[in-house]
Amino acid sequence: CDDNFDTLHDADGLVLVTEWLNYREPDFKQMKSMMRTPVIFDGRNVYNPQKMREIGFAYYGIGRR
Repeated sequence: CDDNFDTLHDADGLVLVTEWLNYREPDFKQMKSMMRTPVIFDGRNVYNPQKMREIGFAYYGIGRR
């Protein structure tokens, strides 16, 4: 892959399982435009659920209440 977004082309979802800094503040609008289905499963609870929903993602924070 040339960059972190290459794998999102026509993806049905994103599963985040890292806390690496380069994944903390990506261009969410670009991500959404590349994905077939804008769904995020956040296994590290890095992203703000309200912000993700406002952008248009179906967001699931794993282990979050």
